[in-house]
Amino acid sequence: MLDCVPEGHVEHTVGKINPAKTCQPIGAMYAALGIHACLPHSHGSQGCCAYHRMHLTRHFREQVLASSSSFTEGASVFGGASNLKTSIKNIFKIYNPDVIAIHTTCLSETIGDDVSTIIKQSEIPEGKVVIHTNTPSYVGSHITGFSNMCKSMVSYLAQADGETKKEQVNVIPGFTNPGDMREIRRIVSALGIKLIMFPDTSGVLDAPLTNKYQMYPDGGATVAEIRDSGNSELTIALGSFASNAAADLLQEKCGVTGIPLKLPIGLKATDDFIMALKDWFGVEIPRDLAVERGQVIDTLIDTHFHYQGKSVAIFGDPDHVIAMTEFAITMGLIPKYVLTGTPGKEFETIVQKMLDEAGITGSRVKAEGDLFELHEWIREEKVDLLIGTSYGKYIARKEDIPLVRFGFPILDRAVHPLMPVVGYRGCLRLIEQISDALLERRDRDALDEDFELIL
Repeated sequence: MLDCVPEGHVEHTVGKINPAKTCQPIGAMYAALGIHACLPHSHGSQGCCAYHRMHLTRHFREQVLASSSSFTEGASVFGGASNLKTSIKNIFKIYNPDVIAIHTTCLSETIGDDVSTIIKQSEIPEGKVVIHTNTPSYVGSHITGFSNMCKSMVSYLAQADGETKKEQVNVIPGFTNPGDMREIRRIVSALGIKLIMFPDTSGVLDAPLTNKYQMYPDGGATVAEIRDSGNSELTIALGSFASNAAADLLQEKCGVTGIPLKLPIGLKATDDFIMALKDWFGVEIPRDLAVERGQVIDTLIDTHFHYQGKSVAIFGDPDHVIAMTEFAITMGLIPKYVLTGTPGKEFETIVQKMLDEAGITGSRVKAEGDLFELHEWIREEKVDLLIGTSYGKYIARKEDIPLVRFGFPILDRAVHPLMPVVGYRGCLRLIEQISDALLERRDRDALDEDFELIL
């Protein structure tokens, strides 16, 4: 793309060129899929719903189902109340979900549909639930949409039965893959703590292939579990951008103490997650987790010369990028460029503080940036490695830089959603990917006389 623009720095203050994000409804749809027997519903046109389903399907390589209010010219002018009431009635009659999770689109938001009132006026069968959130695409990003839907789960469903709290923890896992959610569940289970995790797409978007079709797979947080989250002692919000809003509302509404943490990506963030649970519930760290941590330390020592001092550009969703930047510093990498497409100046503050504490100077950090700008930075001064989504492959190809695929979406490789990057096991996987990418480049560029078997 930079071949088509003048030489030197190009200032673009209006709009985005090749955004490092996508729109709110995608995040809301993904969060809704983390409720058991839930059918996400897009209150807008069929085209919007089809795009959001397609994008999720391509990343997870699983069938993503959702319904639509199917706006036409009439609904676009006079409002979509009639369409939504008819949709709710038909969805329960034909598809019979336990929950319909409605998210809005640009069209219904611009019209100004009062979705909450429309739901109250709709025919909802006994025992069924309809929730909604507002997700205009021209505000925020898919992370904002995920956060808004999680907050609506608390608003509509969470309840506190009394002042006495149960000895259990809520974990809001952020916009993570099913493989990550499984790993978070495994860690909490290893500590012997009862867990309610919502949303939870494990068992939904990583369900096994069987000889029987299930429109609603076995996975996902049940309505009963989300309701019971109001009776928990503690909520841990993993990732401030995706999870804090729901945890804050749960504390305000039900009196459940909330602890905000980074996504447990990397050694320090995983330590913080496990220690927060240990300190609150007074449990012992099981030997298996201690062994896993020791393996990470050993691997970092064994492989540090592969990546020590290498410069890296990291981009993607803010919660992922913050945690990945921290782990990169732990590994001895130098984060040269750090960028997210999601708005929020606190991103820049958090990342810059980590860089300052590590004594790293001269780095560029930006929220609400785009990949055109990241490419410009790299063209001015190259880095040794690029870490981010599949959209980084164009920069990697043009500038001949190794790319480690990380985050959402990964559209050109398989298996990523099944393999965790959280926890100590995730640390090992990230070390392997980063080390392998740099060693592959070293092999590729080596002269015949320098081409070694052992590196």
